[in-house]
Amino acid sequence: MQFKQSIAAFERAQKSIPGGVNSPVRAFKSVGLNPVFVKRAKGTTITDLDGNQYIDCLASWGPLLFGHAYDQILTAISEAAVKGTSFGAPSEYETEMAERIIKMVPSIEMVRMVSSGTEATMSAIRLARGYTGREAFVKFAGNYHGHGDSFLIKAGSGAMTLGIPNSPGITVGTAKDTLMAEYNNLASVEKLFKEKGNEIAAVILEPVAGNMGVVVPTKEFLQGLRDLTTKYGALLIFDEVITGFRLAKGGAQEYYGVMPDLTTLGKIIGGGLPVGAYGGRKEIMEMMAPVGPVYQAGTLSGNPLAMAAGITMLKLVEETKDLYTELERKSAKLEQGIRKNLEATGVPGVINRVGSMMTLFFTSAKQVTNLEEAMTADTSKYANYFKHSLESGIYLAPSQFECLFVSYAHTDDEIERMIAANLQALKQMKN
Repeated sequence: MQFKQSIAAFERAQKSIPGGVNSPVRAFKSVGLNPVFVKRAKGTTITDLDGNQYIDCLASWGPLLFGHAYDQILTAISEAAVKGTSFGAPSEYETEMAERIIKMVPSIEMVRMVSSGTEATMSAIRLARGYTGREAFVKFAGNYHGHGDSFLIKAGSGAMTLGIPNSPGITVGTAKDTLMAEYNNLASVEKLFKEKGNEIAAVILEPVAGNMGVVVPTKEFLQGLRDLTTKYGALLIFDEVITGFRLAKGGAQEYYGVMPDLTTLGKIIGGGLPVGAYGGRKEIMEMMAPVGPVYQAGTLSGNPLAMAAGITMLKLVEETKDLYTELERKSAKLEQGIRKNLEATGVPGVINRVGSMMTLFFTSAKQVTNLEEAMTADTSKYANYFKHSLESGIYLAPSQFECLFVSYAHTDDEIERMIAANLQALKQMKN
């Protein structure tokens, strides 16, 4: 493959954009390559500036359940656009979106729309503090909740990929209110509550971690957090920006049967456009202005284009009866194929999967259940794997610590091609 146009585009971008990208992982820094610049995408196919085509395994980091440029969503956006691209005033789009979310997500009785997942998580923490009158909150090492100051402490995603989980610019005062615990280790949370239980407003987590690679929670861990927060009068916040509507219609909370007090959403509810939301019990949500004293606002919140796209996406989720069975079938087929390839080549690795979210960790460890175990992964091996996969026409996350996402649009033939490319890449790594 030739990448001349992408290289030229990256050189141009670096002159006007820090690092040449508007989100750090896109720089391909951890895989030692120049980034691929995308020209267009349709279905499961991405085409770059040089005309190279790839099977997309990222789905824009999760939201594109039905693939790129899905016709029904494009139509919804077009029809909304001719009526106005932004109102800065209420519209019925927002109400319909709220009603659909409330219908589908078990724990949500009221919901507030925002413009990004980061905005949703920041707002949820502020609301939890306002509701409880407490200041501290618990987060888990390796969980990523956006780039809000309080969250960039032992964070996952791009921060972990680039080796900067504690970002400069975060004050000591902000950091002291963020209490760190270990994912899947309930005892680490119990210890914090015994020490500071009357100061803790909330526990926030990814119910299935996706930002240190996929890390699967135990049911006992999630239920234990529910019991602990209830006991101490703190709120439990599920960050379902990734898992919401991807694992089930009701997200991870439906999948595992554990109900949080607040939920943050994003990605899928935008149908490919920027959007976020947070919601929960009515008594908590009515602490928000203009009803209550906790303030949050946004000119583009409930943007009509994003709402139109998201409403159409949620309609598709409801109407596609075999959506989750097909996502599970295709994902299981891919997982089984990769497992066979690992066994055949002798390359050490751990595969973690929940539904259509999956990560292959290049590690000799027996399991990956938390950040410490995730960090045993060999990032140089992943970089080689990524390079070989890209050259075979497979577009993966340019980081060991991210997810592969299977979409409803992936065909069985494409799954087979992904398995074959995986085997070829593993063999080349072995040589």
